[in-house]
Order: sequence, then structure tokens, then C-alpha cells
Amino acid sequence: MSDEKVSLSCGSWQSPITTELIVSESIGLGDMVIDGENIYWLEMRPSDGGRYVIVKRTPDGSQSDVNSAPFNSRTRVHEYGGGSYIIYNGMAFFSNYTDQRVYRIDPNGLNPIAITPNGIDHRYADFTMDICNENLIAVREDHTGPGEASNTLVSININGIDDVSTLI
Repeated sequence: MSDEKVSLSCGSWQSPITTELIVSESIGLGDMVIDGENIYWLEMRPSDGGRYVIVKRTPDGSQSDVNSAPFNSRTRVHEYGGGSYIIYNGMAFFSNYTDQRVYRIDPNGLNPIAITPNGIDHRYADFTMDICNENLIAVREDHTGPGEASNTLVSININGIDDVSTLI
């Protein structure tokens, strides 16, 4: 190793501090939801490929992931995304980034069940619950036609599969 000093112009030297180093441990938090006594939020985890995970915290302080890998609670509605999940009576409903389908996860933590049709041409976001009818209401972005996508409000049967009705 040489002790010779080398002068370099500003910005031309290799920094040991990289972008990856700065963001690799930085977990993003957002989209808090209260359901009964439990608190839920989204975590964006760079160490897990940038996957968005719904996290649940119970009154005793324990925390658990609601959607396990490879499920990613993120939507492509309006290209930048929108509200990707909702919790209702302990059930989680979320838009999965890979296939843009809406999934239900029951409180017992079983595997997610798809409740919307297969097909990347429909994207769902900004959920609310129709408590009277136990249907999920969402914005659906439809990319099946030519030109610009169309946006509608839809009702999704939370107990079925492929049962989506257009409201507006």
C-alpha cells in the first residue's frame, strides 16, 4: 500500500457511503388503522425487496406481520398507488402488488384468499367497508379498454371470489 497522496477533483472519488447503505435499514411507516384494541400500520422494508407489510400491535405490546412473503400490500392505482389495505373485525383486506388482486386474511392468520378475479388489468385501492352488507367498497382502475384507464367505485363480496359489482 502506498502512502502517496492523490489529489482528485471534487466528486470524482469513490465514497464508502452508498445510497444502499443509507436506505437499507430505513423502514418506512405509514397508513395507521385502529381496529378494536389493535393498531395496524404499513412498513416498507428495503431489506425484503421493498415489500410492504401490514403489521399488527396488540394491547399487550406484541407485534406480528399480517401478510407474509411474498404478499406485498401495495397498489398501482393512479400509478403512484392509493390506500392498499383495510382492517375490519380483525380481517385484513389488501391489494397485492404482484397481481393487483384483493386478498382477505382472516384473524386466525391463515393464508390470504383472493376475493377478486385474476387479471392485472383491474387495480383496486382506497377501501372502505359497507358494514350493513359486509361488502368492501373500493376504487377500481380498469385497464381493459383502449386509451386511458377508467375509474369506478365497486362493491366486492368479502365472502366470495370474483364477485365484484360496479356502483358508479
